[in-house]
Amino acid sequence: MCLQFLHGPSDRQAAEAVRCRIDFKYALGLELDDPGFHHSVLSDFRDRLAQGDRADALLDLMLERLRMAGLVKERGRHRTDSTHVLATARKLTRLELVTEAVRAALEELARHAPEMLDGLVTAEWGERYGRPVRMCSQPSHPVARLTQTGLDARDLLGRFRENRPGQVLGPMLEVLRQIMVQHFVVDARGQLRPRTERDGLAPARIRIESPYETGARWVRRGNTRWTGYLTHVTETCDETSISVITDVATVASAAVTRLPECVPGTVTIGRFTIVTTPSTRAFADTPSRGMKPFVHGCRGKESGVAMAYLLGREDATIGMVKERGGCGDRA
Repeated sequence: MCLQFLHGPSDRQAAEAVRCRIDFKYALGLELDDPGFHHSVLSDFRDRLAQGDRADALLDLMLERLRMAGLVKERGRHRTDSTHVLATARKLTRLELVTEAVRAALEELARHAPEMLDGLVTAEWGERYGRPVRMCSQPSHPVARLTQTGLDARDLLGRFRENRPGQVLGPMLEVLRQIMVQHFVVDARGQLRPRTERDGLAPARIRIESPYETGARWVRRGNTRWTGYLTHVTETCDETSISVITDVATVASAAVTRLPECVPGTVTIGRFTIVTTPSTRAFADTPSRGMKPFVHGCRGKESGVAMAYLLGREDATIGMVKERGGCGDRA
């Protein structure tokens, strides 16, 4: 997987390289006549690594071995940078989002309680929700279709409450309920209609962008726009030793996009403002895998939240990285 990350081949190409390339065989310690492995082994390994805390356990083991070898040490210099992670979901318009959420909820009920759909699902419902939603860039009558989809969603949620009063909604039904709250409103005449800017739209930090990946958020940073997450990576940056990644934290990207609206407090040190958020406190529980730094640099203001745990330590220095090779300036 490390060689695959460095060179960027697909699973099939990586497996073929292990069979044919001498440099890959040498790096993996294989004999020249080793037949290699099937390409599906890579995806299976990634799936197993993502289960539970196996990736963290592997990183802890690696750091412990490097610490025993003297390659990493405490009281060193660390720096944190962040990058965006794309969600595994395509960008949906509001009409596509609501329609796909209704379709997912219908499929969930069809699997677990098909009797609830008797008398509710008609031929028109089959035409609207019978297949995955893919619309053209300019669909006809978008407002009318969105309103009708909202009415169908309300009827579907109402049917569930009538048949299962007091029962907790299923995962997709709960997602549909949240999407309805974010995108629809009941006006003074008691009619359901799509929300407008005058009604107040859901902010990006809580707005669901896909019914299948509810944690992903839409974010804009300068000219960069994406739907997904932020990953904060911390590494050592001592001049006399190798650079080693000591911690990785992935958070909802919108959690640090509009800081004044979503944080419980801010603290200013010098010319830097460090913001404490729920995701920051979770990251601070295991600061750099127990390797407390003496100097901690940050590249970019959004990465500053990832080192807020330093606020309570008087012997630490907080800085902002100005050059790629540097670790930070004293604040």
